[in-house]
Amino acid sequence: MRPTQVRRVIAALAAFFLPVAAMATIAEASPPPTQTWKVQVGSEFSDMAVAGMRFLPGDITVDEGDKVTWVAKSAEIHTVTFLLGGTPRTSLPEFNPADEKQVIKRGGSVYDSGKYFNSGILTTVPTGGDAGPLPPVPHVQRYSLTFPEAGTYTYYCLVHGVMMVGVVHVQPAATPYPYTRRQYNDQVRIQRAGLRAMGHHVRQDLLQRSTKHKVLMGDNGAVAIMRFVRRTVVIHKGQTVSFKNLGMVEPHTVTFGKEPPPPALFNPSGNPNRYAGGNLNSGLMPPHSTFKVTFTKTGTYPYVCGLHDFMGMVGKVTVRR
Repeated sequence: MRPTQVRRVIAALAAFFLPVAAMATIAEASPPPTQTWKVQVGSEFSDMAVAGMRFLPGDITVDEGDKVTWVAKSAEIHTVTFLLGGTPRTSLPEFNPADEKQVIKRGGSVYDSGKYFNSGILTTVPTGGDAGPLPPVPHVQRYSLTFPEAGTYTYYCLVHGVMMVGVVHVQPAATPYPYTRRQYNDQVRIQRAGLRAMGHHVRQDLLQRSTKHKVLMGDNGAVAIMRFVRRTVVIHKGQTVSFKNLGMVEPHTVTFGKEPPPPALFNPSGNPNRYAGGNLNSGLMPPHSTFKVTFTKTGTYPYVCGLHDFMGMVGKVTVRR
């Protein structure tokens, strides 16, 4: 082969391989693909009698650039809230449904630890549906954030305080993940089964401790019983029923007659010492509180929890001679 022909072959080969090499260089320089991870917010029995108050999984590790999507799994309301710095807290501000900063989405879609991020109200109840005494704000069923910087970031449910906490660990891009999606899903199934068993135990304990003169409400911080235990009591005229909230986190109301709108729902009204029918409201009953009602007239008196009646938390007192 003549020298000129050799040079032409070399030039042709170079023209062919150079684009391939360039593309390989571009491929090596391109960032690794990002992933989307899901966290369940709350859980509940099919009849909504028991609500789990946990993020599942509560601890998740992702890479820089990945997205986390929180999905509502209960009618009970929750929030996903990153306070400034994303650091653990020993206490949180008292939940105030009239505070728009707490019940409406705040922040963008890319997480910044120097800012406040809030999902707004997360619930399976669609906007416009009854989800307790909330102002007419949107109900969110999904909330997503992308995490661009490595670090460890703690978040809370403002409704249930420091008892309901989650953590997102963000590691440098392209770092191998400690768990796969399938492994996280397995963790969630195990945790949900544990919450169901715990819910049965708490409900049975309340049932054993209740009497025809003592109606109980309760939670243990991880699960809440969204029922009055016992749901129906029968007493005699002139007798008293004590309504006790034995829980650790969840407030309730005992409301006879017409349910007052908030903020009146949160304050006591009526005379519980001589109840003969009509409107009577305990106001907000925090954990470890008691509301006593003396019934002075025969009849059947239905009542509700103004916060959770949409979940089936209703009861009645039948008064005989």
